[in-house]
Amino acid sequence: MYEAYYGLKDRPFQLTPNPQWFFASKLHKRALAYLQYGLSQGEGFIVITGDVGTGKTTIANQLLAKLDPHQIIARQIVTSKLNPDDLLRMICSVFQLQVKEHNKATYLEAISAYLQALAQQKKRALLLVDEAQNLPLESIEELRMLSNFQLAGKPLLQSFLLGQNELNAVIQSPHMEQFRQRIIASSNLSALSVEDCQAYIEYRIQAAGGPAALLDNACFAMIHQFSSGIPRKINNLMDRVLLYGFLEEIKTFTPHDVQQVIQEISGEVANHTPVNNQVPVPAAQHVEASAIAEQPAANPYHAMLTELSGLLDNSLQHKIRMAQQLDELLTQQQQQVLKQNQHLNQDDTDNKSS
Repeated sequence: MYEAYYGLKDRPFQLTPNPQWFFASKLHKRALAYLQYGLSQGEGFIVITGDVGTGKTTIANQLLAKLDPHQIIARQIVTSKLNPDDLLRMICSVFQLQVKEHNKATYLEAISAYLQALAQQKKRALLLVDEAQNLPLESIEELRMLSNFQLAGKPLLQSFLLGQNELNAVIQSPHMEQFRQRIIASSNLSALSVEDCQAYIEYRIQAAGGPAALLDNACFAMIHQFSSGIPRKINNLMDRVLLYGFLEEIKTFTPHDVQQVIQEISGEVANHTPVNNQVPVPAAQHVEASAIAEQPAANPYHAMLTELSGLLDNSLQHKIRMAQQLDELLTQQQQQVLKQNQHLNQDDTDNKSS
């Protein structure tokens, strides 16, 4: 909608990852270098973790786009909570392997035969597992077992795991020692700095054919603070900023313009922003970026702990009520027994008197 107004050949801030517009921050370059290093080794696991929207899938797509299909057959899967058998079945599916029976033995036989056939063609297989934090321990262990497929001492399958930060806790489990020994490199993607945030936005706009100085320099600190430096959140905000500019016929954005969009997004049901991410409107439109103080990030576990605390409180209250009811029942039973004993004693007394 706004592309023609700003002279853009495409939308620069689409949520869908675009390998052609890969912005290599220092951390992204490091993660990509680890993937390429792991690929050159031809064995072991590479693990890339990071918060939602930090660019893990974009890095994976960047790697896949540069692979030589005559040497490496790469496939990518996005996992849910797959048990080992379902994981094997999905691997067979992405590599388009035909199986006669749907059981674990048949899946393993098909995968082994396929990997050996690739090796005879001087090719090898690469499996990228996205959202790997969803895999149970047994399924990750199944991936380790697949890495044991070898021919002439060379591994036939290599796997890269991409996942949110929860994956780190899974891998650190005491039961994952053998898997950890197979990891040859790992990297964690964090949020962009203010400088990288500005470079990212300017790079995207210019890659789409837009003007370099579309935003006032003071806007970038506000955008960084609201988005917490997460590329996906930056994309969402900037897409709305450009739409707002088109509707309001704005050619160069000031902090006031960005603040208007932030307030609109914050008021929407699907985009409520935590209080600590609210960005104050600067006193002057051309205030220096460093003058806008960054607020500490919200504790991501606060809501979870609050909910758990509430559940425990409810459970405790429920147990207290049950104990009170049990005490009442016991008291009633004791009173009934006491009355029965009194009646029996009275009957004995009456019989003796007669």
